[in-house]
Amino acid sequence: MPQTMPDIDVVKKAVLLACRAPSVHNSQPWRWVSEGVVLHLFVDRHRWVHRADRSGREAIISCGAVLDHLRVAMVAAGWQAHVERFPNPNDLDHLASVEFSPLEFVTEAQHKRAEAILQRRTDRLPFSRPTFWAWLEPVLGSSLDSDIAMLDVLSDELRPKLAKASYLTETLRQNDVSYHAELQWWTSPFALSEGIPPEALASTSERWRVDLARDFPARGDADRRADVAVDCSKVLVLSTEGDARAEVFGCGEALSTVLLECTMAGMATCALTHLIELDESRDIVRRLIGERGEPQVLIRVGIAPPMEDLPAATPRRLLDDVLEIR
Repeated sequence: MPQTMPDIDVVKKAVLLACRAPSVHNSQPWRWVSEGVVLHLFVDRHRWVHRADRSGREAIISCGAVLDHLRVAMVAAGWQAHVERFPNPNDLDHLASVEFSPLEFVTEAQHKRAEAILQRRTDRLPFSRPTFWAWLEPVLGSSLDSDIAMLDVLSDELRPKLAKASYLTETLRQNDVSYHAELQWWTSPFALSEGIPPEALASTSERWRVDLARDFPARGDADRRADVAVDCSKVLVLSTEGDARAEVFGCGEALSTVLLECTMAGMATCALTHLIELDESRDIVRRLIGERGEPQVLIRVGIAPPMEDLPAATPRRLLDDVLEIR
């Protein structure tokens, strides 16, 4: 492999763009180290959302998404990423080492995929039914390696059972004081660089129109998208054969791919992980996909009103907080 390293300013910009990746409660549980010709990715255990994500799966999924975002960002800058996953068997937090080689040219589609990183939002409001879905679904399927992650699109007839699983999750947690205290912390109106700002949450009136959603604290009384009476999104499930660390990490990379493809197609998306956090609800999702894998994350996909302004981007940590240059 060519021992070539792009200019450090290119790396900084790519890391900054990659960190727009989604993460549970916008916790951003990753840490980058640039050392010589190699860029290393670590999971940051200090940023785990412990009550929601007791197993740490969601933190690893988030890190997989940030790695794929980095790959997309570097390609747009003219560099091919060469990834070695889990390079140090003595350090399980060391998820990947990345080296780079220059590309001869960058396609328009590769530029658009990087632009989609800036356009993507986690949209918790109700969606209209996605148009041209018959065209998009096979594109999503072909974009993934089924040996890494499997994609299922649930039929509309299964929606009530999925809504039951979502309700069950919240019911089982209604007396979990620590879980609700954690939610309150990550949705604090005063968070500046992490967590979920009030405007990114559904209000009391809005969340009743979305049957598949984590029950976040209501932070306002807005009534956006009043003409969308009920959520008509398609629901996707990403699953893996097992729960091994490498499988979960790969699923995070697949999540990034699906979200960016949907964004490029003009779709709104919302990743859902609360349905896989408790065994009882995860079992329901597992049965809905035919017991053919371990569900890791669900995604609502639909249409937001085309004339609606793009919401403000949720905050991210400063570059100096996530990237160490040695």
